[in-house]
Amino acid sequence: MAGDGGGKKARNKKRSKRKMTSEQALASKYILDWAFPPDCGDGDFLPQPRAVAPRDERMLFELHCHSNCSDGYLSPKAVVERAHRNGVKVLALTDHDTMDGVPEASAMARKLGIRLIPGVEISSIFSASSGAEEPVHVLAYYSSCGPSRCEELERTLSSIRAGRYVRARNMLLKLRELKMPLKWEHLIKIAGDGVAPGRLHVARAMVEAGYVEDLKQAFSRYLYDGGPAYATGSEPLAEEVVKLICCTGGVAALAHPWALKNPVSVIRSLKAAGLHAMEVYRGDGKLAVFSDLADAQGLLKIGGSDYHGRRTQLETDLGGANLPAVATHKFLKLARPIWLDAIKDAFRSYAEEPSCANLERLWGFGDANYKAKMAMMSPGEIVKLSLASWLTPEESECAELEDLRLKLSDVFIREDFEIPIMG
Repeated sequence: MAGDGGGKKARNKKRSKRKMTSEQALASKYILDWAFPPDCGDGDFLPQPRAVAPRDERMLFELHCHSNCSDGYLSPKAVVERAHRNGVKVLALTDHDTMDGVPEASAMARKLGIRLIPGVEISSIFSASSGAEEPVHVLAYYSSCGPSRCEELERTLSSIRAGRYVRARNMLLKLRELKMPLKWEHLIKIAGDGVAPGRLHVARAMVEAGYVEDLKQAFSRYLYDGGPAYATGSEPLAEEVVKLICCTGGVAALAHPWALKNPVSVIRSLKAAGLHAMEVYRGDGKLAVFSDLADAQGLLKIGGSDYHGRRTQLETDLGGANLPAVATHKFLKLARPIWLDAIKDAFRSYAEEPSCANLERLWGFGDANYKAKMAMMSPGEIVKLSLASWLTPEESECAELEDLRLKLSDVFIREDFEIPIMG
């Protein structure tokens, strides 16, 4: 038996060293140069790459995970730390209907040498022509400076979060009718301060009350879509969410299509609204049917663990979806022009109106320490640092950015306002 085990290890080692194809090699180089640009400016703002990401190291992406800012168990900081231990090099934090955890995650990512993609998973409703409705979750991925028209996005997210409170109360009413009363105060305590309660929080309360054995039983018996304790909130239509993501400088991707009752109709409708991608790669390796659906609709194929930190063997850990380099390359090839447009929009707004509010857009999702350092710089220094940090040399050389630089150079000459230090 020992001999067989040694032979198996040797075969696995041999397979792991299998030579990359030219396509994979080009994809890996493209990904590495984006994730850790050779000249990324001030080390306080982006990781120094070559020490943490040598060219022979696997570039592990994690594009779907949650912190305790929505329904995860770990803090944003702890999520990034765990991702780092698992070898993740590019991480998207995608909490439900909030981006509140991104500044904390971004600060830790800079310390650990991880490239962070600001993200959010937006709750929505798909209404079929038959009148039937089902919940749909759409992932949004933004550039380092965040969404353009951020006020419009936040209004939508805030409305959804408000609806989650109403929804949770209705779930508790239904559970009371099923002889399983739960206290509202206990549910809010489980969710955490300022966090809109979701189904997972209700399920956790049910487990703690002894009504069900585990989270899986809570969902399979009571909280599944259309279940006896299920309730809807105030989610917008899925097509409108996709359009919102597109017009705010984001990449829109359908989350876990395998959870949908009618995935073909949903995917077709969202594609017509501007959907860019859909999750296909899963931690359990099941992807064939959804890969075919993505190909049929011309959608990029991505994936993520959907990690919540539940500490169960059934949950895929951070980095577990193991996206192929070719898939992440295609994702970045599509995303970077979209993100570049959002970055240019931020610079354009500041050039046209050099106010503190527009300058803050260039800071992205910085934490308090990050903002304090930014506040000690002149607007001109912030702009130069931002350009060096966010854009590749190729992106920086576009004609439109050169025009913006000329406008900004005039702005720098007449800078005469102080930048407030914000906590």
